[in-house]
Amino acid sequence: MIRPTLTRERALWAEGRQHVAGLDEVGRGPIAGPVVAAVVVFPPGYRPIRGVRDSKLLSALQRAKLVGKIHQKALAWAVGAASVREIERLNIRCASALAMRRAICRLPFLPDHVLIDGTALPELGSVHEPLVKGDARCHTIAAASVLAKETRDRLMRQLASRYPSFGWDENMGYATAGHRAALDRLGPTKHHRFGFIPVAQLKLF
Repeated sequence: MIRPTLTRERALWAEGRQHVAGLDEVGRGPIAGPVVAAVVVFPPGYRPIRGVRDSKLLSALQRAKLVGKIHQKALAWAVGAASVREIERLNIRCASALAMRRAICRLPFLPDHVLIDGTALPELGSVHEPLVKGDARCHTIAAASVLAKETRDRLMRQLASRYPSFGWDENMGYATAGHRAALDRLGPTKHHRFGFIPVAQLKLF
């Protein structure tokens, strides 16, 4: 298993970049709920937190334990989100960039350098360095993915208490068989993404 390192961050710190940010989002794929982004900045010379990985590789219990450690060790961190309405209006890519911009704007300072997972995202509107599989390779991006995932899961559990039939406390809005069955039976809620195929198909009937 590839473990995320601070290799890129250390190179940037050596260049004099004091505030190197890792930025990641979760929630592009679900058919319900918001997209959430998180940004983390660790101090130069920081030692990595044991156990930090791409959030998809961690259990809920592991992520919950890491959140407190990330908050404690980070120089700064912040989260941002884009609503279902914004996803519908903008498209998921632009809404993800909006959530990322909101997270960056909530930092107490502007980062010197921003590392993001994946490919370049012009919609982000600020200079950034994309790293393919960054959440698996880069410690700061991985930490951001943990915060983003935990924040979004918490929001989906809150929504699940109001809409228990859809199982959002377990599927987190993804199109599982149970979620699709509830959609067929009950129809969509205001928290469903009407532009996404499983929901959009309901309009045909």
